[in-house]
Amino acid sequence: MKFNVAIDGPSSAGKSTIANAIADKYQLTHIDTGAMYRCLAIMIERLDINPDDELEIEDVLPSVNIHFDDLGHIYLNDEDVTELIRNDKISWYASTVSKHFAVRRFLVEQQQQISQEKGFVLDGRDIGTVVLPNAEVKLFITADAVSRARRRYLEYKDKGIECNYNDVYQDILKRDYQDSNRENSPLIKADDAIEIDTSDLTIEEVLIEIDHIIDSKLKGEEVHD
Repeated sequence: MKFNVAIDGPSSAGKSTIANAIADKYQLTHIDTGAMYRCLAIMIERLDINPDDELEIEDVLPSVNIHFDDLGHIYLNDEDVTELIRNDKISWYASTVSKHFAVRRFLVEQQQQISQEKGFVLDGRDIGTVVLPNAEVKLFITADAVSRARRRYLEYKDKGIECNYNDVYQDILKRDYQDSNRENSPLIKADDAIEIDTSDLTIEEVLIEIDHIIDSKLKGEEVHD
């Protein structure tokens, strides 16, 4: 049976890691929608466009070409930007530009076209509510801000990126506020999504719980959080 999985949740809750694991186990294709917004953020930064200027951003959308390869690398106009998009500045730019209706319409249409044949797992902020409202499985992955900031801080340290924990924590709080309070497609848990708090769970424990949810859903059984 071919099916789609929609994963939503705040920044650094573990959505991408979980999506990759689900894709591997159930032979689905993972589409990192957040990375698509980060690609646009890089272009906006390079062109020195104010991320709050929706009209100017809309003008450059026709020149934006984003695609993934079989290894999960993401390309912006044929440039591999997989590593370039992973920093706090681009994260902030992405959160800011994603509030614009024109931007969300442009990328949501691409995401819906990609996943219409089923067999995909998408993670982001509005997958279960806007992009894939009819997904067979919907998950809302969350964690408290302290846990998410600690994870991001350790991730940066492992990659040799200079950072300060308090700065990372404040960035998490700022990102949460932007994502939850934007006018267009704010971060909201879908009514039929199963919520999983990963604050005190290992990735193995999270995946065991998700396996149960997916297997039950595919059997037509009711699952509640």
